[in-house]
Amino acid sequence: MRTNVNPAYYNEIDPYAAERLRRSIAAGIIAPGDVDQRSIRDVQPSDLRGYGQCHFFAGIGVWSYALRRAGWDDTREVWTGSCPCQPFSHAGSGRGFADDRHLWPDFHRLIRECQPAAVFGEQVASPDGLAWLDSVQADLESSGYAVGTADLCSAGVGAPNIRQRLYWVGYSLGARLEGYAGHGHGAAGWTQPGGPATASGSAGRLADADSHGRPQERRRIDAAGRDGADGGDGATEIAPESGAPDGFWSAADWTLCRDGRWRPIEPGTFPLAASYPERADHLRVIGNAINAEVATTFIAAAMEA
Repeated sequence: MRTNVNPAYYNEIDPYAAERLRRSIAAGIIAPGDVDQRSIRDVQPSDLRGYGQCHFFAGIGVWSYALRRAGWDDTREVWTGSCPCQPFSHAGSGRGFADDRHLWPDFHRLIRECQPAAVFGEQVASPDGLAWLDSVQADLESSGYAVGTADLCSAGVGAPNIRQRLYWVGYSLGARLEGYAGHGHGAAGWTQPGGPATASGSAGRLADADSHGRPQERRRIDAAGRDGADGGDGATEIAPESGAPDGFWSAADWTLCRDGRWRPIEPGTFPLAASYPERADHLRVIGNAINAEVATTFIAAAMEA
């Protein structure tokens, strides 16, 4: 197992998300590191030399945040990547493996060449997503990784919505034998999970409980402003303290939407002024983020495997 104090590497092509990454790094919310805005197709193994953590399709950095919350030290080697879901989601184009946004082959190319000790990822839970996961598992196993998967939903960690996702982890067989997870030194060196979910990413759970594809979730989030943005279910009223479930969501504000449904939001998320210059981008990148609570739970379980 390689333990490394070099900074993290974040690969993210979206300019606003990349700027949010830099802000979160500066604020100490996620692991310190560098942000690369090139396409993953342009990244070469030599570009990653010296980095302990590499986060692809990094978004606003929720994987790094979840790793910290689960007790994964910043200095321990790990890669993450939530490949674009649009080719495999109900709300996407449905082109599957033929879609230009199917970027797993490029991610796998770097994994195969660099052999990181551990890799975490996530994908939409749809029939096409399951076929994608089969391909990922086969590729990782052929590259010397033991693979674990789980079909998880946000409701499983107390959120009042579904947001079903496929989570996976690959451990390099050599790294496992050196104590990364349940071998050799076992859990020696791991810090304990804990800490409140107060950083970016948690508001992404706002999406409609019946939605599975990220584009659909993003559309609904974009339409949730109090200014009555176009979209058909924008929020019109907020009812604080409306009987949210226990746990992280116990302090949620409940928002009455135009379709007559009440939906919970993280306290303080809305309203965003219509004139707020970053409003649309802010909601878009939050809507694309993974669920920090689910990711933290999955990472913690993988650390004990």
